[in-house]
Amino acid sequence: MNAIRLIVGLGNPGREYEATRHNVGFWWVDELARAQKLSFKSEAKFHGLTARGHLHDHEMLLLMPQTFMNHSGRSVGALAQFYKIAPAEILVVHDELDLPPGVARLKIGGGHGGHNGLKDIIAQLGNKDFWRLRIGIGHPGDRAEVANYVLSDPRREERELMGEAMQKAQSVAHLVIEGKTEAAMLKLHSN
Repeated sequence: MNAIRLIVGLGNPGREYEATRHNVGFWWVDELARAQKLSFKSEAKFHGLTARGHLHDHEMLLLMPQTFMNHSGRSVGALAQFYKIAPAEILVVHDELDLPPGVARLKIGGGHGGHNGLKDIIAQLGNKDFWRLRIGIGHPGDRAEVANYVLSDPRREERELMGEAMQKAQSVAHLVIEGKTEAAMLKLHSN
């Protein structure tokens, strides 16, 4: 099993999107960086904010694309190509409509489920076999409402549940980074 070399948090840049459901990937990666005392800097050639460091004895890159969600792949693709990082060494953290708030799940590969950030990453990498940390945000119940829903702020009780799921996912981050994904899934999925 490959160790993870790149962790990507998905979201939209700009203050108006900061607290929206679509930005949970940013929140999670930001929290990981804070816990590890890593700081982000803007790197134009990667169209994003990057942080470098050693996490759990592994050389690690963190990335928050600043391209807007639909073009996340441009950022991920540029960085992965530059550092020769294989898809199986990438973890993408994103919001998941199909999971309720309070749930986080880890998986490798699969489709994009209509998530434009994932869709663009798959297109740019030419491969869908990267790891995903899916943080549940729930579904508005009507497909026509999805765009407004993901770009709005969660209610307080949802935010609390999402916070719990993100903490649980933080607690298995070291296992994922070390490539011990079976152990990470066991721990994360047993709730």
